[in-house]
Amino acid sequence: MLAALLVLVAACTNKKSTNPLANIGSKQPDKVLFDKAMDAMKHNRFDVARMTLQTLINTYPDSEYIARAKLAVGDSWYAEGGTASLAQAEQEYRDFETFFPNMPEAAEAQLKIANIQYQQMEKADRDFTHAKRAEEEYRNLIMQYPDNPKLVKEGKMRLLEVQEVLAEREFDIGRFYYLRMSYPASIARLRSLVEKYPLYSKADEVLYLLGQDYEGQIAQLRAKPVCKAFNTPPGCWGNETARAKVFDEWTKEAASAYSQILTRYPIMDSADNAKKRLAALHQPIPRPTKAAVAQNHAEEESRKESTGLAHLIDVMKKGPDVSEAAKVGEPSLTDPTPVSAKDVVTDSMRQAMGISPGGKSLTVEAVKDGTPGENQPAPRSDTAPTTSANASPFAAPAPADPNELKPTTPAANTAAGPADQNQLTPSQSSVAQGDAAAPPPVQLNEIQPGSNAAAGADSSSLASDKDISTSKKKKKKGLKKIIPL
Repeated sequence: MLAALLVLVAACTNKKSTNPLANIGSKQPDKVLFDKAMDAMKHNRFDVARMTLQTLINTYPDSEYIARAKLAVGDSWYAEGGTASLAQAEQEYRDFETFFPNMPEAAEAQLKIANIQYQQMEKADRDFTHAKRAEEEYRNLIMQYPDNPKLVKEGKMRLLEVQEVLAEREFDIGRFYYLRMSYPASIARLRSLVEKYPLYSKADEVLYLLGQDYEGQIAQLRAKPVCKAFNTPPGCWGNETARAKVFDEWTKEAASAYSQILTRYPIMDSADNAKKRLAALHQPIPRPTKAAVAQNHAEEESRKESTGLAHLIDVMKKGPDVSEAAKVGEPSLTDPTPVSAKDVVTDSMRQAMGISPGGKSLTVEAVKDGTPGENQPAPRSDTAPTTSANASPFAAPAPADPNELKPTTPAANTAAGPADQNQLTPSQSSVAQGDAAAPPPVQLNEIQPGSNAAAGADSSSLASDKDISTSKKKKKKGLKKIIPL
């Protein structure tokens, strides 16, 4: 009986562990190797830990610790730090995702791949390669592992910080083009920025600068002489009609940018200047809704205000300052269609010619010598002859044909018989007014003069001046303001 009891105790001691992460004592050799590797990592002996883990992987390929061992190899490189070590850690994490895509730790590996790029980010005016790659990896985490809410939430917070850095870079480039008066290039950058990063901390300044770009184009075009049929001055641009169309379209674009500040970012610093510019352009001033004020207030409250000490530390460190990134809202997961400076110039030329953006111009084919053009029917003998394209407009008219049928006049028709009761006749009021043209019908979606810009919305949902003023934060210090034109 004593011998049987000893055999039973030994069998229970060597029983296979069912939970590799539980702190259960086990004498299995693979468990012993894994524990030794974890102890070496605690004491920062990363080379010893990797050697032990590699021994476990090669010796026991069917062990239940294989997945954790492969992930721990990447963790050892990640904890060691350095450019070369981080590159090796990224490769190990990618191998783990390839071999174990369905394990819960795959999302952890993807998060660490994104964090590797995040740690190597530089300031907005430096190389943005790591920032761009970090944005891509965080997006992959959010879209590939939506069933891991804890890691997805962390990824979204980091993604907002990365997009703050990328948006700052785009804004600096757009402002540089503005100061150089290269307005199409500046418009292309700022339009893409507004669509891609709406949670940028200086989104109101982006929209205000975008409106200034359109006003700058108007000022540049006004300085150019008008092209005339004769004695065309050098450097001219368009005739009066074409210039009026372009002026009207650019004014609408500038007003749209200023209006978006008031409706989307009503409590930010550029809102007051946007109202002044709309009044100067004789455009309606919209009023934001209470929901827009609350949303913008929540975004501004989530940002951290940088102190003087933080600015001093930011100058000395290599990485960017992400304290002003929003902590609420959803980051953008897709890139809109980029806008180029060539597209901006092409749209202006199409507007001058009366062609809608993306439309095609119409061509007229002249028919010479009575020969029908392609896909046109042959002329009939009973139709009136058309004037040749080469005929002189001052030539004498041809003699009348005595056999030609002439239409009867309305007076002759009236005298020939009684009036038709079903005939449509003009009303007396229109005849009395000299057949004046009737005014166009009122469009249902058109904003009438003097009406609120948010027509159709519940008036009770519009924010009052008190709501906007109480939600405004203190003005940011150190921001570069754009002087209106």
